[in-house]
Amino acid sequence: MRDVEAPPVGDDWLELTDEELPVGTVYQWAVRPDCGAVVLFSGTIRDHAEGRDGVEHLTYEAYDEQVVARFGAISEELRMRWPTVGRVALLHRTGRLVVGESSVVVVVSAPHRPAAFEAARFAIDALKESAPIWKHEVWSTGADWGTGAAPIRDASAIGAAE
Repeated sequence: MRDVEAPPVGDDWLELTDEELPVGTVYQWAVRPDCGAVVLFSGTIRDHAEGRDGVEHLTYEAYDEQVVARFGAISEELRMRWPTVGRVALLHRTGRLVVGESSVVVVVSAPHRPAAFEAARFAIDALKESAPIWKHEVWSTGADWGTGAAPIRDASAIGAAE
């Protein structure tokens, strides 16, 4: 995989990488003069999971050829629902991550905070539900694949009942 760098053009930054996620850089990239709100979500590795204490690390695997395309579908649906959105960043990391590291970053900028918050919430929920990315957890007394895996769904179907 390549270094994590902002795209030279465009308003979408969609990336799967095995490198550390540049949280501050993604935030700065999302700032635009016409957008007064930037919402950043960073999912970090925590020291526990449902029913498991002492999580030591996670390893993320992905269907590399499909992830960015899925991110694109999420961004497209997001822009249809919130047409005033400025920039959208969806970045996910693969490989071994330890407690405290960011595994996923979602950033949305918009002229006003309601659209930025709502669109960012949609983006992370759609990503978690529809992107072909899996985690393997290792904790003090064992290891297993992450719980709560859902079948891959079309991004347009996520949040439709909200």
